[in-house]
Amino acid sequence: MLNFARSRSQPRATRAMSLGGMDYVDPKRKGNVAGKVFLVAVLTALCILIIKKSPSFTSPSPFSVSEPGVTHVLVTGGAGYIGSHATLRLLKESYRVTIVDNLSRGNLGAVRVLQNLFPEPGRLQFIHADLGDSKSVNKIFSENKFDAVMHFAAVAYVGESTLHPLKYYHNITSNTLLVLESMAKYGVKTLIYSSTCATYGEPEKMPITEETEQKPINPYGKAKKMAEDIILDFSKNSKMAVMILRYFNVIGSDPEGRLGEAPRPELREHGRISGACFDAARGITSGLKVKGTDYNTPDGTCVRDYIDVTDLVDAHVKALEKAQPGQVGIYNVGTGKGRSVKEFVDACKKATGVNIKVDFLPRRPGDYAEVYSDPAKIRRELNWTAQHTDLQKSIQVAWKWQKSRPDGYGVSSAI
Repeated sequence: MLNFARSRSQPRATRAMSLGGMDYVDPKRKGNVAGKVFLVAVLTALCILIIKKSPSFTSPSPFSVSEPGVTHVLVTGGAGYIGSHATLRLLKESYRVTIVDNLSRGNLGAVRVLQNLFPEPGRLQFIHADLGDSKSVNKIFSENKFDAVMHFAAVAYVGESTLHPLKYYHNITSNTLLVLESMAKYGVKTLIYSSTCATYGEPEKMPITEETEQKPINPYGKAKKMAEDIILDFSKNSKMAVMILRYFNVIGSDPEGRLGEAPRPELREHGRISGACFDAARGITSGLKVKGTDYNTPDGTCVRDYIDVTDLVDAHVKALEKAQPGQVGIYNVGTGKGRSVKEFVDACKKATGVNIKVDFLPRRPGDYAEVYSDPAKIRRELNWTAQHTDLQKSIQVAWKWQKSRPDGYGVSSAI
């Protein structure tokens, strides 16, 4: 049997003594407990003071809450050419903006320009993320309170799309689906979607209206049409306000010289004709390659509708202002006038003052002969008309930025 009796030789432990039904603690132990209580109280007070001093605890981020009178717009691809110009316009109009961009095509330098122009808290934030990652997209929407989305983010070169079609279907169609799902989940009610005239393909009749049948002939146009179809199908059973803007060929730059187009060097061969002209004028390339001189057009080269980026972003702001719950608006954004590639090259030579060497090559796969818009609907419904229609002047503005920034933004996009 175990013996629980304690030997008298062991020292007595400090313990409470009972007298007349009341416990009295040993004075030495009482002082020790009081010291511990005091220490805990001091530490607690210090913690509370630190928390109160911390901005992250005193108030939530302005981007995570709705604020009366402030419209918070998520701009996907906001570090890119068109997205950065749209962000600038939104900020000038006192919108709150969050840019999401994975910088695969965008420029961190453009974001820094915008941050320097609008440094006030609660105006602009940049999130480096890939819209193809569903967890990242969900996190972005869960942590921010958006009122609207302008969805620019996309790869956007016709020639490249014929070489890497799966990349285009994933980047354009799948990513748009993820954005739309998060918008639905978190109650974001307005979508302004960046689409393209490439969804029409090569119509038999010009100019192109919004009723022209969509028959895209390259993966870029096909992927954009698929994304449009997803948006339209979803909108039938939702109260989301949707505006789809089908761009024609974008040119130009910020008139005040703050932003411009700075594509990756490895993408020059797929890029816009304006970039190719500037590279030739600056001696970066030996000359300009014009692909296709046997099209059924007045001079044999492709005919396009060139829209200045300043006019384009103005159309986005008007679309955002006019968007109505449960309604869909689809608009062509162009000047309504077609210009041939040869006309564009002549204007570029005059704007740059350089006699650019031109090499005429066979057609590029996926191209179409003639595309220009009928802008009557957007003029009638959104009160929008292109203002910058002098081709040479638009090129001059962009050329001025190119000359002042020979290395683009001069900032690595690595994060």
